[in-house]
Amino acid sequence: MTTERVTIAYRVPGEPAEAPLTLGQDNMIRCLRRDLPSHMNKHAVWPVPPGADRAACLDALRTLAERHAALRTVFPGPAGDQPTHQRALSDGEFGVDVTELDPAEDPDARADEVTRHDREFAFALAEDFPLRCTLLTRDGVPLRLAVVICHAQLDGTATGLLFQDWFRLASGEELPPATGRTPIEVAELERSASGRRRATAALRHWERILREEPATVFADDRIGPNDAQLPTLVLRSVKAADALERTARRTGAGPSAVLLACYAALAAARADQSTVVVAALSANRHRPGLADHIGTLAQDALLALDTAAADLDELIGRTQASALGGYWHSTFDAEKVWRLIEDVAVDRGARFVRQVVVNDLSGTVPPGVTPERADPPVDPLLAWLPPDPIPTRLMLNIWRVTGCLELTLHTHRDVLDRAESERFAHALLDLLELAAERPVPLAELAALAGLPSAVRDKGSWHRIDNTWIDLDAVADVVRTALDPQDVDVEHADGRLTARITTRGRALTPAEAHAAVMAALPGHDRAMAPHHYVLTPYGEGPGRPGAPAE
Repeated sequence: MTTERVTIAYRVPGEPAEAPLTLGQDNMIRCLRRDLPSHMNKHAVWPVPPGADRAACLDALRTLAERHAALRTVFPGPAGDQPTHQRALSDGEFGVDVTELDPAEDPDARADEVTRHDREFAFALAEDFPLRCTLLTRDGVPLRLAVVICHAQLDGTATGLLFQDWFRLASGEELPPATGRTPIEVAELERSASGRRRATAALRHWERILREEPATVFADDRIGPNDAQLPTLVLRSVKAADALERTARRTGAGPSAVLLACYAALAAARADQSTVVVAALSANRHRPGLADHIGTLAQDALLALDTAAADLDELIGRTQASALGGYWHSTFDAEKVWRLIEDVAVDRGARFVRQVVVNDLSGTVPPGVTPERADPPVDPLLAWLPPDPIPTRLMLNIWRVTGCLELTLHTHRDVLDRAESERFAHALLDLLELAAERPVPLAELAALAGLPSAVRDKGSWHRIDNTWIDLDAVADVVRTALDPQDVDVEHADGRLTARITTRGRALTPAEAHAAVMAALPGHDRAMAPHHYVLTPYGEGPGRPGAPAE
């Protein structure tokens, strides 16, 4: 195996242009600065068009850079600071590795190895081209293009659109001029009067859910710290695609709403609570004029789905309405949303945890763009991939809904182990089959799914402020934060009180609350007390000093 580094230069008419960041760019750069590169960099393996040679594949990449301003966009400023502006370059260059495979080497395995390695390293936002590309060849013939993507410039949908362009260009096809808005044009739109109103309305939508709905979905005896390593279950089924199409036709809902309703119903059954708060990724592609935007719009839509419905048809209708509302309110100032999340957490004592995620990428590569994959040898086909670092508890990716349903399910072992994850996948397919024929009473779900439900056997579990909380876990967080001599936690009349004997140091309730809130992340079963009674060790009734409350 040998590798050659090829430099590709690009140039477009005009001078470099600058503008403020788009809201999506600002959001993703904040995430990039906070999370590990392996969490935030995305990767893909692109098939090579039949008959395309090395020159065509590389020239298609150059054309992409000249065609789409997002690929020429950098973010000036020191590496450790949050940038304020984007700059679209008019010329530059980037490198592509061309790797010649050994005769017996599996190109897909090698592509997976390359992308998993390359996603471990951060992009330099002020200067790097946002794609790390490796063209894999055998006897000089291109077989795969392995790509790692910087999330600051491209979200999942944009990457899918980019692949379509590359595949057609490498096939020798001439493309019409790009019509999607550039990132600079999106920034201008977002700073218009209507754009500012939309962002303000989004904050109100988020605040209502953050203050009123469950702060966590999964809270029971099994839930421990999240190590963010989630194995991936791949599901492919031709029969399920047919059932999904019939269910959508019978109910009048879109395939995405049908799948989301089934997913939420099963998640609710596992969580043993009716309301499931779901983060839907890349949801603002539904905004007018942005479906074909090459850039990053990736901001969550926050949905609160009430699964306490008579049947699945009713839940599908609720889900479609809730999703539309969430998508409409998924364009926001990320700094203000993070401040809102923190302010609500301090007020409520419960920190919102993004435990259930859905990402619908089924529209990114329409049928007919690439050669159809063979149907799975068995139906359904379930296969496991290595764990991915994903900071959530349950995530469904929807890749394809027509012809052959293709999904990936990421599950944390505390929520679903491997056997339970496979039962979850089969239950989803069974639910689609039944829903294609009739309304399915949700009372049938438990028998249908055979999934575990939340177990809260200890007497320390209480439902507080619409969230399941383990008082023992609260006491553990207080001990971690304050190192007290003694702590007793009680819940009465809707208020959570911590009676703390400190080790002699003076401590106000406000200081105690701040320390507990700082220690709370990672403890999904706990919340901070609403009320603190602080007594220094050696003091109490009949002794000098008095409790601070």
